[in-house]
Amino acid sequence: MKLGARIFKTGIAITLALYLASWIGLPSPIFAGIAAIFAIQPSIYRSFLIIIDQVQANIIGAVIATVFGLIFGPSPIMIGLTAVIVITIMLKLKIEHTISIALVTVIAILETPGNSFLTFALIRTSTVILGVLSSFIVNLVFLPPKYETKLTHHTVEYTDEIMKWIRLTMRQSTEHSILKEDIEKLKEKMMKLDHTYLLYKEERSYFKKTTYVKSRKLVLFRQAIITANRALDTLKKLHRYENEIYHMPEEFQETLTEEIDYLLHWHERILMRTVGKIKPHDDDAEESIRYKQLLTKSFLKNQQNCEDELLDYNMLSIMAAVAEYREQLEHLDTLITSFQTYHPKDSELETDEDE
Repeated sequence: MKLGARIFKTGIAITLALYLASWIGLPSPIFAGIAAIFAIQPSIYRSFLIIIDQVQANIIGAVIATVFGLIFGPSPIMIGLTAVIVITIMLKLKIEHTISIALVTVIAILETPGNSFLTFALIRTSTVILGVLSSFIVNLVFLPPKYETKLTHHTVEYTDEIMKWIRLTMRQSTEHSILKEDIEKLKEKMMKLDHTYLLYKEERSYFKKTTYVKSRKLVLFRQAIITANRALDTLKKLHRYENEIYHMPEEFQETLTEEIDYLLHWHERILMRTVGKIKPHDDDAEESIRYKQLLTKSFLKNQQNCEDELLDYNMLSIMAAVAEYREQLEHLDTLITSFQTYHPKDSELETDEDE
């Protein structure tokens, strides 16, 4: 099991909330620690959004709990009834993700009767808000997430894994069932990569220059992910039609292998340029066009001699996947060239990350 930054931040937030509540002299500081748990978020921007919603939910829960407590008095039945009403209001306001913190506030206020109920309710509400604020401080100060580094690292790692499987598949060196399982795992990894991209997109820049550079990086990362997905689509087609490829004309098989090998080589060079390991190669796009023409000629030539319509359709399906992969590679190559030309100081993206 991997202990990530969010786990450590949760522990720090709980500790900070408990210490602050005890230092201020608030009774039952445990509620501050509980509130801190719900407010930890994977990014600073999300933490800012959640603190607004949770403070709002905390106030709503506190007001309703106070009103019911003053009218009916604290009791287990009233806590349950108040919880139902608060949940209903949270759902109506479409802030259901704050239900937990609102219920913590309700229980904190109604679980212990007191002579000065309003003062007691105010203190408990303040205790919960203190826990939420503690989490925000921890998100802001301790172990700030480096989603750009994480995104670069995982994009290179997952794409490299896809390309290795494509090479093995083209040389019929894979076990069908094992590759099928790994394709499913790769799909899940690409979904996680999309989630990381969204977290990176949510991060805010505070200077005009960095905002512009980040907008260019967002376009670049988005295209890198799209290209990796097209490579994965190609792998899925090669895996699906593995037996059909074996029965295709030998000339077409050789041309297809050469075309895919070059696209993989081109993709690798683009990834290495992204992390600043090699310089641009101007002949990549021209070479791709040449291989594309060879593959098309080989297909047309063998189509005349192919009597199996299903085999002909399968060849078209594979060629379509390869063509889409090539097109996205060309676009990615253009974007990385443009980015490195106009932003040379920001062109080398870091891949080392602290998990």
